[in-house]
Amino acid sequence: MLVCPSCSGLIHSARLKQLAAEADQAQGRGDGKAAIATWRSALELLPSGTRQYGAIEARIASLSQMQPAATAQPADQQSWFRRGWGALAAGIIFLLSKAKLLLLGLTKMGTLFSMLAFLGVYWSMWGWKFALGFVIGIYIHEMGHVAALRRYGIDASAPMFIPGIGAFVRLKQHVTDPRQDARVGLAGPVWGLAAALVAWLTGKLTGSTLWLGIAQSTAFINLFNLIPFWQLDGGRGFHSLNRMQRIAAAVVVGLAWAYTSQGLLAIILVLAIWQAFAKAPSEPDYGALGTYAGLIVVISWLTSTRVV
Repeated sequence: MLVCPSCSGLIHSARLKQLAAEADQAQGRGDGKAAIATWRSALELLPSGTRQYGAIEARIASLSQMQPAATAQPADQQSWFRRGWGALAAGIIFLLSKAKLLLLGLTKMGTLFSMLAFLGVYWSMWGWKFALGFVIGIYIHEMGHVAALRRYGIDASAPMFIPGIGAFVRLKQHVTDPRQDARVGLAGPVWGLAAALVAWLTGKLTGSTLWLGIAQSTAFINLFNLIPFWQLDGGRGFHSLNRMQRIAAAVVVGLAWAYTSQGLLAIILVLAIWQAFAKAPSEPDYGALGTYAGLIVVISWLTSTRVV
């Protein structure tokens, strides 16, 4: 219970005052992420729809906008990129820049043991080399969600693997902002695409069909997650798109399907059209639309390339 049934007072008023003081202290010392995380903890103790709940949501939104955006890596010489080595280096640099977070996830015993169990199942089916690449690709995808959640100060568990199903990150706090939810959802395919591109370029430069197979399977997993339905990454990405943007996303999917003949895109197209007629925000979100469309184009191309 959050409200006393007899006096209508807040049950956790003392704790809320303490959290407000902690959040102000964190903001005062310039730690925006800690302040956001503390305010989110306060939201869990307030009934939704109340004036206090709305005020804290506004504080979280304001603090989130103040967080620094990731800086892009500078491009190198054009001729170097044409040979593929530059793109491979860019993908590796991206993943290495996140190496601390990627390694941190492996220190969680639940993640490590479930990951090993997952690896064992696919090892018996495909051999250890392909299984290891497949598992690492999924792990990098899930850590993309973790990185986005950490940026917004949202508490979540490390990835957990379930053989035959995949992996998931359990949120310990709700994401109340549709734009943040869209970016958290799409962060997984963005990181997963980086892993797939590194594997694909490695395969092309070395002539290894193993690396190309790992790239294609990783790309397919990420394309599946872009289905705009329920709690899949695509469904969360659509949360912040208005009706016209959902139609635009459906057009991109349709064009990608026509070009690649990737069957999974037909399912994505049908559900994208269905989402276009569902309840949608009035304000556009160009960042989420651009990210979703770019992911559809590149990942669809990767899944349709020939391995041999």
